[in-house]
Amino acid sequence: MLVALGFLMVATFMALIMTKRMTPLLALIIVPTVFGLFAGAGLGIGDMVMEAVKSMSSTAALLMFAIMYFGIMIDVGLFDKLVDGILRLVGNDPAKVVLGTALLTGLISLDGDGSTTFIVVTAALLPIYQRLGMSPVVLTCVAGLTNGTLNIVPWGGPTARAAAALHVDASAVFVPMIPALAMGLVVVFAFAWAMGVSERKRLQREDPLRWGPGSIMTAPSGSKGSTNTKTPSGGRGVALLEKVAVRGDGTEPVTMNGTALDPNRETLRPKLFIFNLAMTVAIMVLLVLDLLPLSYLFMIGTAVALLVNFPRISDQAKMIASHSSEVIAVVSMVLAAAVLTGVLSGTGMVDAMSAWLVDVIPTSMGPYLAILTGIISIPATFFMSNDAFYFGILPVLTEAGAHYGIPAVDMARASITGQPVHMQSPLVPAILLLVSMSRVDLGDHHKKVLWRALIVSLVMLATGVLIGAIGIG
Repeated sequence: MLVALGFLMVATFMALIMTKRMTPLLALIIVPTVFGLFAGAGLGIGDMVMEAVKSMSSTAALLMFAIMYFGIMIDVGLFDKLVDGILRLVGNDPAKVVLGTALLTGLISLDGDGSTTFIVVTAALLPIYQRLGMSPVVLTCVAGLTNGTLNIVPWGGPTARAAAALHVDASAVFVPMIPALAMGLVVVFAFAWAMGVSERKRLQREDPLRWGPGSIMTAPSGSKGSTNTKTPSGGRGVALLEKVAVRGDGTEPVTMNGTALDPNRETLRPKLFIFNLAMTVAIMVLLVLDLLPLSYLFMIGTAVALLVNFPRISDQAKMIASHSSEVIAVVSMVLAAAVLTGVLSGTGMVDAMSAWLVDVIPTSMGPYLAILTGIISIPATFFMSNDAFYFGILPVLTEAGAHYGIPAVDMARASITGQPVHMQSPLVPAILLLVSMSRVDLGDHHKKVLWRALIVSLVMLATGVLIGAIGIG
């Protein structure tokens, strides 16, 4: 009964948010509460949820202060040059913008932290998507796919968990899977290009005045229909943002007022650019070295950023208030997700689901247990936390695989191939951060990303089998 209730609870949650019958925040609270009571939790459900809230408190604090820190850095102009550089690279082609999204996400994802990656990518690229009229769901889809694929790096969570649970070396798990990772990234970039081309066609169809042949968006720089040959920051190249600002017949004044890249915003601090850059780099280095808790690290960074860039108390209060809506949206989602995780673990649903997954595997499939582990990891890591899967299910599967001569390291390699799908789970705070900052509905994100993430996971698994990294008993 607990197995049925567990899967039905997750399915109900997914159905409600994807059909937009309930917001993710409400669904995360109401659905687990109802199913938890059906499971016999009674008044003990409160303790289950509070225990999960305690475990999520450090994550909530991290996201709260990370959002504030990077929001302040956007306000003071730290990312303006980065955005300008991306504009010069991708020009005014939506397909190249989406491809650039995958590239930027991939580079930043190498730090192993999804939340930081999504904050930086959203800060740098969301203004470009908005000014071009592109769908932000494309941004969340590409960013989520890329980060999920690279989530198997050895200093990231999944590979480290798999290695620790099975007592094998993390590099022995990761290095043979590099070709599988490369193939996964090839598929991700192919998806990114296809979505970019689709966005280009949609824009041409819906707004031919701006995007049709010979329009202001497609005319070469300096030709008729082109408004300028300089970028807003004065660099050379196609004046993308200036062109997008033009409306109607092209006679309206060029403006970027009201956007995150407004060159005249009062919060710009060009004289403090070097300081802000050095502080951000220092935070990233400390993040990788793991010398301080991440939440405390961003607390310090936020405090110093406010003190140096906005010495007046009234300005500090304004800056904190200006980012309050983003903070509330993300932190509330993380705390609401604690209701789901609390009920799953507190009622015993996770343990029952884990045991059922192991029991349903027939003995005849024993030699293929490594491949089955990879397939199981796809839904299992979506429905439950990485800790629950890698420390609960994987050791049991590995012990069974040992009877068929399957090495533990092969099982570990197979288990990490489900990460592209796992990263899209509502149980992952980073993905809640991504959709919240991009102002995208979680259901819309899932519609576009889940089937693509499934394909990427299966390609990585198949590649691992073909190159011999994942063996057959």
